[in-house]
Amino acid sequence: MRPQKVLDVEILTGLTKVFRSKGYEGASLKDLSDATGLKKASLYHRFPNGKQEMADAVLNHLNSWVTDNVYQALLDTNLKPETRLKKGLSEIATLYNGGNETCIFRALSMQAGIELFEEQIKNGMQEWIATFVNIGKALNFSTKDAEAKAIQVLIEIQGSLIVSKGMGDIKIFETALLHIENKYLNT
Repeated sequence: MRPQKVLDVEILTGLTKVFRSKGYEGASLKDLSDATGLKKASLYHRFPNGKQEMADAVLNHLNSWVTDNVYQALLDTNLKPETRLKKGLSEIATLYNGGNETCIFRALSMQAGIELFEEQIKNGMQEWIATFVNIGKALNFSTKDAEAKAIQVLIEIQGSLIVSKGMGDIKIFETALLHIENKYLNT
Protein backbone atom coordinates (compact mmCIF):
# COMPACT_ATOMS: atom_id res chain seq x y z
CA MET A 1 0.00 0.00 0.00
CA ARG A 2 1.33 3.41 -0.95
CA PRO A 3 1.82 5.92 1.88
CA GLN A 4 -0.67 8.77 1.91
CA LYS A 5 0.74 11.98 0.52
CA VAL A 6 -1.51 14.16 2.64
CA LEU A 7 -1.81 13.34 6.34
CA ASP A 8 -5.21 13.20 8.04
CA VAL A 9 -4.36 16.09 10.36
CA GLU A 10 -3.45 18.25 7.33
CA ILE A 11 -6.74 17.33 5.68
CA LEU A 12 -8.72 18.15 8.81
CA THR A 13 -6.86 21.43 9.23
CA GLY A 14 -7.71 22.41 5.67
CA LEU A 15 -11.34 21.37 6.00
CA THR A 16 -11.62 23.25 9.29
CA LYS A 17 -10.34 26.46 7.72
CA VAL A 18 -12.90 26.27 4.93
CA PHE A 19 -15.86 25.44 7.18
CA ARG A 20 -14.86 28.14 9.67
CA SER A 21 -14.60 30.78 6.98
CA LYS A 22 -17.47 29.80 4.66
CA GLY A 23 -19.85 27.74 6.78
CA TYR A 24 -21.39 24.49 5.61
CA GLU A 25 -23.50 25.84 2.76
CA GLY A 26 -20.80 28.18 1.49
CA ALA A 27 -18.05 25.55 1.39
CA SER A 28 -17.72 24.26 -2.17
CA LEU A 29 -16.00 21.02 -3.12
CA LYS A 30 -13.42 23.10 -4.95
CA ASP A 31 -12.72 25.08 -1.75
CA LEU A 32 -12.43 21.87 0.26
CA SER A 33 -10.25 20.25 -2.37
CA ASP A 34 -7.94 23.27 -2.62
CA ALA A 35 -7.62 23.54 1.17
CA THR A 36 -6.67 19.89 1.60
CA GLY A 37 -4.42 19.51 -1.40
CA LEU A 38 -6.53 16.58 -2.58
CA LYS A 39 -8.35 16.23 -5.85
CA LYS A 40 -12.12 15.95 -5.57
CA ALA A 41 -12.00 12.20 -6.30
CA SER A 42 -9.45 11.65 -3.52
CA LEU A 43 -11.53 13.73 -1.16
CA TYR A 44 -14.58 11.58 -1.93
CA HIS A 45 -12.46 8.46 -1.51
CA ARG A 46 -11.63 9.56 2.05
CA PHE A 47 -15.13 10.90 2.72
CA PRO A 48 -17.59 8.79 0.68
CA ASN A 49 -20.60 10.59 2.18
CA GLY A 50 -19.34 13.92 0.92
CA LYS A 51 -19.39 17.30 2.57
CA GLN A 52 -21.50 16.21 5.54
CA GLU A 53 -18.98 13.52 6.44
CA MET A 54 -16.18 16.08 6.10
CA ALA A 55 -17.94 18.46 8.49
CA ASP A 56 -18.59 15.56 10.90
CA ALA A 57 -14.89 14.74 10.82
CA VAL A 58 -14.02 18.38 11.54
CA LEU A 59 -16.44 18.48 14.49
CA ASN A 60 -15.02 15.23 15.89
CA HIS A 61 -11.45 16.44 15.39
CA LEU A 62 -12.08 19.74 17.14
CA ASN A 63 -14.04 18.03 19.92
CA SER A 64 -11.05 15.75 20.53
CA TRP A 65 -8.72 18.75 20.59
CA VAL A 66 -10.93 20.63 23.04
CA THR A 67 -11.23 17.53 25.24
CA ASP A 68 -7.48 16.91 25.22
CA ASN A 69 -6.51 20.52 25.80
CA VAL A 70 -9.24 22.78 27.21
CA TYR A 71 -11.21 20.26 29.26
CA GLN A 72 -8.12 18.41 30.45
CA ALA A 73 -6.66 21.69 31.71
CA LEU A 74 -9.89 22.72 33.44
CA LEU A 75 -10.45 19.30 35.03
CA ASP A 76 -6.87 18.54 36.13
CA THR A 77 -7.34 18.10 39.89
CA ASN A 78 -3.56 17.92 40.35
CA LEU A 79 -3.53 21.70 39.86
CA LYS A 80 -5.11 24.44 41.93
CA PRO A 81 -8.45 25.60 40.47
CA GLU A 82 -7.03 29.06 39.74
CA THR A 83 -4.20 27.52 37.70
CA ARG A 84 -6.63 25.21 35.91
CA LEU A 85 -8.82 28.15 34.91
CA LYS A 86 -5.90 30.19 33.57
CA LYS A 87 -4.54 27.20 31.67
CA GLY A 88 -7.98 26.40 30.22
CA LEU A 89 -8.47 29.99 29.07
CA SER A 90 -5.02 29.93 27.49
CA GLU A 91 -6.01 26.81 25.56
CA ILE A 92 -9.20 28.55 24.43
CA ALA A 93 -7.06 31.40 23.10
CA THR A 94 -5.03 28.80 21.19
CA LEU A 95 -8.17 27.13 19.84
CA TYR A 96 -9.36 30.40 18.36
CA ASN A 97 -5.89 31.62 17.35
CA GLY A 98 -6.09 34.57 19.72
CA GLY A 99 -9.52 35.56 18.43
CA ASN A 100 -8.68 35.32 14.72
CA GLU A 101 -10.71 32.14 14.10
CA THR A 102 -14.46 31.67 13.94
CA CYS A 103 -16.05 29.06 16.17
CA ILE A 104 -16.97 25.94 14.23
CA PHE A 105 -20.30 25.76 16.09
CA ARG A 106 -21.22 29.18 14.73
CA ALA A 107 -20.00 28.35 11.25
CA LEU A 108 -21.95 25.10 11.08
CA SER A 109 -25.11 26.40 12.72
CA MET A 110 -26.01 28.60 9.78
CA GLN A 111 -28.58 27.63 7.11
CA ALA A 112 -28.86 23.86 6.55
CA GLY A 113 -25.91 23.17 8.85
CA ILE A 114 -28.00 23.55 12.01
CA GLU A 115 -30.31 20.73 10.95
CA LEU A 116 -27.41 18.46 10.05
CA PHE A 117 -25.23 19.15 13.10
CA GLU A 118 -27.73 20.30 15.74
CA GLU A 119 -27.11 17.34 18.06
CA GLN A 120 -23.32 17.61 17.88
CA ILE A 121 -23.44 21.36 18.46
CA LYS A 122 -25.85 20.98 21.39
CA ASN A 123 -23.74 18.20 22.95
CA GLY A 124 -20.57 20.23 22.48
CA MET A 125 -22.08 23.25 24.18
CA GLN A 126 -23.45 21.14 27.03
CA GLU A 127 -20.03 19.59 27.60
CA TRP A 128 -18.44 23.05 27.53
CA ILE A 129 -20.92 24.30 30.14
CA ALA A 130 -20.50 21.20 32.34
CA THR A 131 -16.74 21.64 32.36
CA PHE A 132 -17.03 25.28 33.39
CA VAL A 133 -19.59 24.34 36.06
CA ASN A 134 -16.96 21.95 37.41
CA ILE A 135 -14.29 24.67 37.60
CA GLY A 136 -16.81 27.03 39.19
CA LYS A 137 -17.60 24.50 41.91
CA ALA A 138 -13.86 23.89 42.42
CA LEU A 139 -13.59 27.64 43.03
CA ASN A 140 -16.32 27.33 45.69
CA PHE A 141 -19.26 28.79 43.77
CA SER A 142 -22.68 27.38 44.51
CA THR A 143 -24.08 25.07 41.85
CA LYS A 144 -26.51 27.79 40.78
CA ASP A 145 -23.75 30.41 40.47
CA ALA A 146 -21.40 27.96 38.75
CA GLU A 147 -24.09 27.12 36.17
CA ALA A 148 -24.88 30.79 35.55
CA LYS A 149 -21.19 31.63 35.11
CA ALA A 150 -20.63 28.65 32.80
CA ILE A 151 -23.42 29.71 30.45
CA GLN A 152 -22.12 33.28 30.51
CA VAL A 153 -18.63 32.02 29.58
CA LEU A 154 -20.01 30.38 26.46
CA ILE A 155 -21.94 33.54 25.57
CA GLU A 156 -18.94 35.80 26.16
CA ILE A 157 -16.54 33.68 24.15
CA GLN A 158 -18.93 33.24 21.22
CA GLY A 159 -20.00 36.86 21.29
CA SER A 160 -16.47 38.20 21.55
CA LEU A 161 -15.38 36.08 18.58
CA ILE A 162 -18.18 37.54 16.46
CA VAL A 163 -17.55 41.10 17.57
CA SER A 164 -13.76 40.72 17.17
CA LYS A 165 -14.26 39.47 13.63
CA GLY A 166 -16.81 42.16 12.79
CA MET A 167 -14.71 44.98 14.21
CA GLY A 168 -11.41 43.58 13.00
CA ASP A 169 -10.03 43.84 16.54
CA ILE A 170 -8.82 40.72 18.40
CA LYS A 171 -8.37 42.78 21.57
CA ILE A 172 -12.11 42.32 22.10
CA PHE A 173 -11.62 38.54 22.37
CA GLU A 174 -8.54 38.95 24.58
CA THR A 175 -10.47 41.30 26.87
CA ALA A 176 -13.34 38.81 27.09
CA LEU A 177 -10.96 36.08 28.27
CA LEU A 178 -9.53 38.41 30.92
CA HIS A 179 -13.06 39.35 31.98
CA ILE A 180 -13.93 35.66 32.37
CA GLU A 181 -10.81 35.06 34.45
CA ASN A 182 -11.60 38.05 36.67
CA LYS A 183 -15.23 36.97 37.03
CA TYR A 184 -14.10 33.60 38.39
CA LEU A 185 -11.12 34.72 40.47
CA ASN A 186 -12.05 38.18 41.74
CA THR A 187 -15.61 37.75 42.87
